[in-house]
Amino acid sequence: MTPQTGPSPLLIACALGIEHLALRTGDRAGADGPVTVLRTGMGPKAAGRSVTRVLADPALEGAAVLATGFCAGLAPGMHPGDLVVAEETRDPLGTVACAGTDRLVKELTRALPRRTVHRGPLTGSDHVVRGPERADLLATGAIAVDMESAATLLSAVRTGARPVAAVRVVVDAPEHELVRIGTLRGGISAFRVLRSVLPAFFEWHRSLLLPRR
Repeated sequence: MTPQTGPSPLLIACALGIEHLALRTGDRAGADGPVTVLRTGMGPKAAGRSVTRVLADPALEGAAVLATGFCAGLAPGMHPGDLVVAEETRDPLGTVACAGTDRLVKELTRALPRRTVHRGPLTGSDHVVRGPERADLLATGAIAVDMESAATLLSAVRTGARPVAAVRVVVDAPEHELVRIGTLRGGISAFRVLRSVLPAFFEWHRSLLLPRR
């Protein structure tokens, strides 16, 4: 087999059509290598299956994987449109450490100077988390929850050694739950933020200096 040369590919995974639309219409300039934006479908099982299938493609050998989309904030004081950079993802099947979190925080702060960037553990769930369950998850040390990031990163590292990360945009938080008035405004804010994150993702990817084999 002829060795592959050139920049390592980047796989960006999200679950929902609205997340995919935000990423598709964001600024794609500045990518250092091929970029695939994958819509996995909702939930951990769909995410795990989709990522495993796509990473079987030889063109994505050694690809860095970044899970993104919306999330629920767990910590008091979080607001729709805040960003969460995962230091690790957790779910019952395992914990995955994220790479280059300092660089992600730096680049997101630069790209979105008016937005608050939180960093810490991101936990997975197989359902939408509301009410007292948020407090239970916060007590574990997690700062946010979503349904796909943990499954995405766990599936990615099981297919081979590669850098992985997760960045989520808060769409609801303890004081701003989805079922409350203001959800639409929060969703629009989160959508706009997600449209603006690609340059930071590309800088993170470039900083990894991961050559193709």
